[in-house]
Amino acid sequence: MADQIQPTARRLAYIDWMRGLACVLMFQTHCYDSWMSPEAKKSSSLIAWSRLGGTLPAPLFIFLAGVSFALVTEKLREKGIARNAIERQTIRRGAEIFGMGLLFRVQEFALGYPWSPWTDLLRVDVLNILGLSMMLMGVLCWATGAGHVAATRTRTLVVAVFTAVVVAMATPPLWTTHRPKFLPWPMESYINGVHIFKEPQPWLFPLFPWSAFAFAGLAVGFFLFTDFAKRREAPAFAALGGTGILACVLSGFFDSSRVRLYAVYDYWHSGPNFLLMRCGILLIILFLVYAWCRWGLAQMGFSPIIQLGTTSLLVYWVHIEFVYGRFSILPKGQCSALKATAGLITIFLAMLGLSLVRTNWKKRRVRALKQSPAATAANEGS
Repeated sequence: MADQIQPTARRLAYIDWMRGLACVLMFQTHCYDSWMSPEAKKSSSLIAWSRLGGTLPAPLFIFLAGVSFALVTEKLREKGIARNAIERQTIRRGAEIFGMGLLFRVQEFALGYPWSPWTDLLRVDVLNILGLSMMLMGVLCWATGAGHVAATRTRTLVVAVFTAVVVAMATPPLWTTHRPKFLPWPMESYINGVHIFKEPQPWLFPLFPWSAFAFAGLAVGFFLFTDFAKRREAPAFAALGGTGILACVLSGFFDSSRVRLYAVYDYWHSGPNFLLMRCGILLIILFLVYAWCRWGLAQMGFSPIIQLGTTSLLVYWVHIEFVYGRFSILPKGQCSALKATAGLITIFLAMLGLSLVRTNWKKRRVRALKQSPAATAANEGS
């Protein structure tokens, strides 16, 4: 979702296409969940498929933030930028995203007043954890960033994979037997998503396990800068896709094993095996999207999916108010599947239009900034 981690990052079509895919999946999940009546949800199989697709947007956004973070950091390293300067730049951007997450919660509370409980101000949402993950990645890249660029790349890749594994393995006890209950609930919620409830909530986005997707993306991003990936890009992406398939197979194998490492094992929510499965799915999607963008029709003419991906943060922010918020374009919980689908199409077109307006405005602004004062003076004197 952090579609502009740094302005120095070169836009890559497959990354924007994946972000756009996440936006579309997010739209359909939110629209059907908000607008369809309870009866429509029970009678239509559409809601089941919608919820299945809804499991992908958050992992996609966080994973892609890690990939983009690596690409930006590697570019800065190759330019000879000091690692302290890189750390400040990247951590500052993470802090900005975290601040946006807090501001978003304030906006939601204000627009939902007086029905919104004050505790919603402290709810751990995807923007909060995205910003924190970016700050943590900045610290990791600083710690591994001393020395030659190639050596630091390999070191950062290995440490990123190790960190993702640690986060995944630590999640089950932090959700169950070793919860940090000594912390106030707003702080504990950033660890396990407990919020104001007695148990961690799977619909929230705590650091454990969600930051693991960011570190996995960070490792993938640095892999794409290796000499092998630069020389043989297509085989490198195929290798990532194969790794994704292997991860899915291993997830099923470990889940069926009689060996249990945890006193409480919950595959679908806190289990590291499910996280391994989802990381595998993300790698498979990455390869398929890369293939679609390189050999398919993704870049033939205008691509609405890529366009949405370039402004994913903006359309995420805005669409929430017109689906769940006070300005919902349809009555919440009262619509048929057909009417909700019509609303979904409307939201998609509206967000695409907003994205185009944002992109065109930004292009005009860049052109204006490129025009130097000297050139302006010359034009006026001619």
